[in-house]
Amino acid sequence: MTTPPTAETFQATGSGAGEKGLKGNALGLFSSVAIGLASTAPAYSLAATLGIIVAGVGLQAPIITILAFIPMLLIAYAYKELNEVDPDCGTTFVWAARAFGPRTGWMGGWGIVIADVIVMANLAQIAGSYGFQLFGFGGLASSTLWTTVAGVIWIIVMTAICYVGIEVSAALQRWLLCVEVAMLAVFSVTALVKVYSSGAPSGSIHISASWFNPFDVSSGSALTAGILAAVFIYWGWDTAVSVNEETTDKERTPGRAAVISTVLLLIIYALVTTSAQAFAGVGDKGIGLANPDNSGDVLSGLGNAVFGGKGLGWFLAKLLIFMVLTSSAASTQTTILPTARTTFSMAAHKAIPSHFARVHRRFLTPTWSTVAMGLASIAFYVLLVKVSTNVLNDSIASVGLGIAFYYGLTGFACVWYFRRVLTRSARDLWFKGILPGLGALMLLFFFCYAAFDVYADPNYGYTSVNLPWVGDVGGVTVIGIGALVLGLVLMLVQWAVQGSWFRDPDVPVSAASREVAADAPAP
Repeated sequence: MTTPPTAETFQATGSGAGEKGLKGNALGLFSSVAIGLASTAPAYSLAATLGIIVAGVGLQAPIITILAFIPMLLIAYAYKELNEVDPDCGTTFVWAARAFGPRTGWMGGWGIVIADVIVMANLAQIAGSYGFQLFGFGGLASSTLWTTVAGVIWIIVMTAICYVGIEVSAALQRWLLCVEVAMLAVFSVTALVKVYSSGAPSGSIHISASWFNPFDVSSGSALTAGILAAVFIYWGWDTAVSVNEETTDKERTPGRAAVISTVLLLIIYALVTTSAQAFAGVGDKGIGLANPDNSGDVLSGLGNAVFGGKGLGWFLAKLLIFMVLTSSAASTQTTILPTARTTFSMAAHKAIPSHFARVHRRFLTPTWSTVAMGLASIAFYVLLVKVSTNVLNDSIASVGLGIAFYYGLTGFACVWYFRRVLTRSARDLWFKGILPGLGALMLLFFFCYAAFDVYADPNYGYTSVNLPWVGDVGGVTVIGIGALVLGLVLMLVQWAVQGSWFRDPDVPVSAASREVAADAPAP
């Protein structure tokens, strides 16, 4: 039996889009784009990933970041088309259930949750470390204990902001994003000016057309591995769709925001990657982007080199560190938003315990779901730090598998859901069928290639596990596949305890969905 709501909360009033009790019409297009961009954490993503990409593909890093944009844009169109007919904050969970059934939908929701919980550990660690670096406490920044404490505090603060209202969250994201994008632009322009002037450092190189030729990559495996790494830096734009029930014109605005976000990310990443590579080069010494000592954080190492260490240059170098800090902090907040709304929607549809469908009476935000996301993230982060920092590092790499899983599932769900109307017009064929299908196939390939080849290599990453009948397997694959298997086990437990969702899924048909069905040709 469901416990009665407290004075501060009430149960979701319905399971259909716009019926759950969230605060409608709170976000416009600009706020939605800001949330989508902030969720990807452009500065943090570049700082953590650019060195890895350069180490794998060398001078072709700019074209790799551009190619990784393609499957993201294609899946963004899948989100856009599905959201127009069913703007449910459960996104992949609901859409996959409509297309393939309740079990597939449940696993789609789990894919979102597990990817977000895993990445929160790294975001918290980066936020904690950069906070100490910003104020010159290098010793504390290198201390596992103190960075963990600071990271936990960041999660608590960002969870509280998400709890008190979507409008507060959006306002904070707008300010943080403006600082981040402006600083990235200043960094890129300053670096390029120095490259083509007398201030160019040793190892700098002029931009060449060959940087944008994927056929110059040393091998097909290096190309694929590079794109797989670059896909991670685009992940997060779907948060703009996860807050669809709180957005004005919820059928159109979230999808437009998702597509706009991916295009803006392409521009940002292409500019910063090209300028950073031209300035620092791809050497493995000093500020070179392939230097393994800087692979986990290339931007803070380049700050002093680009801006100088005195006067205004010192201030801008500190501002660059602050930018990466705010980027990871903003992403911490916008990672809580979609996960809380996914579990909230799952509870409203009776796929998980009903407590997660509680809404705050004044703030009109998910209560149990938001707090549970924060607590789960803290528990996972502290557990991995206690086990091993190597396991923590490999868990971050495994996020790519969760991303490819639920993004790809959304692409396939789009094709199957609209299969009967694909011949209605050329636009329907391309935007509801061909483009989402191509994006899903690309991500399926990346998932299989990464899970069973690249990440499965016991020499990849920091850990390996000896599995019965298999032998030594890379820790990244074990964590990534293991997380999805854990979801399958939890789904079976939920099925046994509260099986109504699996017997009779609660997915009300929207008016737009009925229109799609009406337009379908008779069998």
